[in-house]
Amino acid sequence: MSTRASVLTTTARDKGQPLTRKPGAPRRVTRTLTGDTTGLDVIAADSIHQDLDADATQAAEAAALVLARRVLDIEATAISSMARRLDDSFVRALDVLLACKGRIVVSGIGKSGHIARKIASTLASTGTPAFFVHAAEASHGDLGMITGADCLIAISYSGESAELLTIVPILKRQGAKLIAITGDPQSTLAALADVHLDAHVDVEACPHNLAPTASTTAALALGDALAVAALEARGFGADDFARSHPGGTLGRRLLTHVRDIMRSGEALPTVDIEASLFTALLESSKKGMAMTAVVTAAGAVAGIFTDGDLRRLIEKRQDFADVKVADVMHRSPRSIGPDRLAAEAADLMEKHRINQLLVIDADGQLVGALHIHDLTNAKVI
Repeated sequence: MSTRASVLTTTARDKGQPLTRKPGAPRRVTRTLTGDTTGLDVIAADSIHQDLDADATQAAEAAALVLARRVLDIEATAISSMARRLDDSFVRALDVLLACKGRIVVSGIGKSGHIARKIASTLASTGTPAFFVHAAEASHGDLGMITGADCLIAISYSGESAELLTIVPILKRQGAKLIAITGDPQSTLAALADVHLDAHVDVEACPHNLAPTASTTAALALGDALAVAALEARGFGADDFARSHPGGTLGRRLLTHVRDIMRSGEALPTVDIEASLFTALLESSKKGMAMTAVVTAAGAVAGIFTDGDLRRLIEKRQDFADVKVADVMHRSPRSIGPDRLAAEAADLMEKHRINQLLVIDADGQLVGALHIHDLTNAKVI
């Protein structure tokens, strides 16, 4: 027991007084360390319990971290082992995918079904038309969704899932190709497959070696490898990716161009190169971009004057009555073309720590301007 306590040199019992405790006060436990009745260690039980609880919490947290690292190590090992034994069967599976005239159908049951659904989604979003069919539902009508022109990717770690083994022979008779992902090359499903991909793992991350953990991770990684290899073989690029992801931040970053969100026409702040600084300030304030572009009579950009330029000017002088904007403007403004991606404009602003960007066409003419708020309003950033 801990000896952290206060020492009472005179106790209530020594004075012949009854031992009492005020309501709400912590219960105290006394222990005599020596025969000397004038020195008793008084230990607060509540304090001890708090210490024990804290120690137990720390021990539980440490144990959780050890277990988490073990899980990640096991799953990482499973994937790296699978990568080392990958052979030409993967290439043949890829050839089957690329040669498929119909759709890629991915199927499984239980945890493998969840993995199959994710693989189908990844294939579809990376240029390989695919969809998921639940193995059990297939036997009750959904089999009609699959044709002889399709390719089936069947996932079962044991390779003996009854639901898959029921539908596979029917699909094979129709002419559909079969890629099987299992953990047993000698399984029935592997034997029926046109191409078998080995997703065997030595041990599951589950402490009981029961719950599908490392095996499902391995199957998912193998599906991702197929999808990415197919993407590369098809020449599927960023623009293609954007077309299948029009909603959300990713689609906006890949599909939104500068001309879509730039300010132009009457909303574009501009002044002639002969204008006074006072005129430039009025234009900047009126158009609400915290800057104005300075242009020549021919419409070419001569410079830019921003609020930042104004602050720096104030530090040097206070009389602006006779100042021309051409005398204080920034003569080499950052710019971008109207057909560039808005995401590129955002990167340019971040790189140079600026909030405004002029938009100049191929002929060197000012056609618009961007403020960082335009990018945030368009949800590009």
